[in-house]
Amino acid sequence: MDRFWTIVKKEFIHIYRDPRTLGLILLLPALLLLLLGYGVSGETKDISMAVVDLSRTEESARYIEYYTAGGDFFYAYSAASEDELLDLIHRDKVKVGLIIPEDFGRSVATGEPVQVQLYVNGSADPSIIETMQLKLNSISQMAAENILVQQIELSGSGLNIQMPIDANIKMLYNPDSDSKLYMIPGLIPIILQVQALLLSALAIVKEREQGTMEQLIVTPIKGWELMLGKIVPYLLVTLINTVALIWLGGLIFGVGVVGSFYQLVGLSLIFGIGSLGMGVLISNLSETQMQAIYLAVFIVLIPAIILSGLMFSRDSMPAFTYWFSELMPVTHFLKITRGIMLKGVSAAYLWDSIWPMIVLSIVYFTASVLTFKKKI
Repeated sequence: MDRFWTIVKKEFIHIYRDPRTLGLILLLPALLLLLLGYGVSGETKDISMAVVDLSRTEESARYIEYYTAGGDFFYAYSAASEDELLDLIHRDKVKVGLIIPEDFGRSVATGEPVQVQLYVNGSADPSIIETMQLKLNSISQMAAENILVQQIELSGSGLNIQMPIDANIKMLYNPDSDSKLYMIPGLIPIILQVQALLLSALAIVKEREQGTMEQLIVTPIKGWELMLGKIVPYLLVTLINTVALIWLGGLIFGVGVVGSFYQLVGLSLIFGIGSLGMGVLISNLSETQMQAIYLAVFIVLIPAIILSGLMFSRDSMPAFTYWFSELMPVTHFLKITRGIMLKGVSAAYLWDSIWPMIVLSIVYFTASVLTFKKKI
């Protein structure tokens, strides 16, 4: 028993003598809880909506207010046509589209039935889509009933009662709400992120622990050459794994690439540079492999899984959590994979996700070079 307590005492001394690791062990879980606790609300609020109001009457304005009054939806864009509205959904600018026909105001005023068209962006989580559909159905039903009551009060007669508004809801991209169509394009970036980060996070710190760092320092190699040399082999591995995961997704799960396969693979290289650069940066900032793994898991990997949009909608996240997730390349690459694989859109439609990923890749690679120079 004395030998057992001796070992326990020894391990406590090791932890105490390494304040950096001790600080990470104590602080990171608490910070992660705060970050994820605020970021994962489970609520589906403030769903972005684009509206094509061809009627432009008081009746159509009041009808739109039914959707926005409760805070479930917010009026994000005013589109001039159905094509413009669908383009906003293709670009993932909005989750819902509403088209009000030109004769809406006249039909409501005269008691004639009229149909409005609702489009739902089906590339989101099926559970969220189901909630959105329920809300749309409830609001459209409530609006139609209220308008019907007003018409009855004005006419003073309950004869020939029929619902004044018929809301037709159409699901885009994933009409059957197949969870595989949503999850497979989302899992591919997460799997690539985990592999790339863990492999590269140990690149420099492993050299330091093995005693080979001194040999690298005395060589005439420049910092950027060393960082790039560390990244390129893993970048090739990322490329091969991207192709393999896409192939397996189609073979086993039946989830193919609706858009351009080559654009998806090409953009995966940019994502790989950002993820590997982030890993090398963590490696440069760490003194031991334990610190590197701890930083990689708690600062990047867990938030990437929870906050990137894989499982929870980012629309309802607080500003701090939302912008933290914007700093992760996987957040943007996830939109790209779903856009190309599920929607079939081209890279031109995804530029809002491509340029932040390019910027982050440059920033993380540059930061890895600069932090390595400081170590020398």
